[in-house]
Amino acid sequence: MPSFESLPQAWPRAEKPRPIACIGAGGIVESAHLPAYARLELPVVALYDIDRERAERVARKFDVARVSRSLAELAAEPGVVFDLAVPARAVPDVLRSLPDGSAVLIQKPLGETLEQARHIVELCREKRLVAAVNFQLRFAPNMLALAALSKSGVLGEIVDFEVRVNVHTPWADWPFLAGIPRHEILYHSVHYLDLARSLLGEPVGVLSKAVRHPSLGAYADTRSATILDYGDRCRALVAAYHGHAWGRRHQASELKLEGTRGAAVARMGVNLDYPKGEPDTLEVAVEGGDWQSVPLRGSWFGEAFEGPISNLLRFTSGEDDTLVTRVEDALRTMELVEACYVANARGGLSPR
Repeated sequence: MPSFESLPQAWPRAEKPRPIACIGAGGIVESAHLPAYARLELPVVALYDIDRERAERVARKFDVARVSRSLAELAAEPGVVFDLAVPARAVPDVLRSLPDGSAVLIQKPLGETLEQARHIVELCREKRLVAAVNFQLRFAPNMLALAALSKSGVLGEIVDFEVRVNVHTPWADWPFLAGIPRHEILYHSVHYLDLARSLLGEPVGVLSKAVRHPSLGAYADTRSATILDYGDRCRALVAAYHGHAWGRRHQASELKLEGTRGAAVARMGVNLDYPKGEPDTLEVAVEGGDWQSVPLRGSWFGEAFEGPISNLLRFTSGEDDTLVTRVEDALRTMELVEACYVANARGGLSPR
């Protein structure tokens, strides 16, 4: 029986990292970005947010040297990599303010529509930006291990990919999401669609249904079910329900990847009993053996956030040959998101 403890669970660290300047000091920066950078001992030299009081508080908490008085002041920081964590609709204006040729990590999603995503990619090309998108689930310890496991062939031919999320998510904690026409697939299930692309390649089609929840009248789709078409050899689906307000007992947040010779089940613990969360897990079973639990070095929130910034830093220094979540690749994920919403609008076939 093979041992899975040696599977990779972290992206290599940058040997000589450039300093980082953060644009945005919201919850995701405070709870995930800056803690990840602190663990890696990455230098964060400046921070800017339109809420200066919040920016100063976060800067004190993480010993960031400077709080910029304006975006222009932060953009003038020499030799930095920009970490951009603002609402998607604000990304183009921020990118325009950065020096040509800058390196930048953009928080997902890449715009709120496919048109916006294409505009952002074109803007990055015009300004010669070295730009990646923070699709960090790919870099979670259990997902890096799972990708290596799949690539090794230990599981055989992959025949089933299934994400099941049945949780209670307090969407009211993100008021900027209220009122936008697209919600759950764009801001949550996009992670699983991106992960499917990274593990299985590009689907040839998609079927999708996204619906509101009666208790969240101000929000668009908060529940969705999506089938990705990979032909007749692999079934792939993503089912996300965020309105399960009946306690932890029957909550679920997991990915099953099954092959002809074995299977793996990974838990995304951050979604469970939110915002408390639970540790991520990874279990593997192969022919002739029982299920094995793989010891993990951390979870999606927040060790996964080490990966995109490390890859960008290493790419800019020549240590990595590939920028994994470059904007051109992220655009393919946004094309998939768009296909989901188009399929939702078209509806299914009537049985009569």
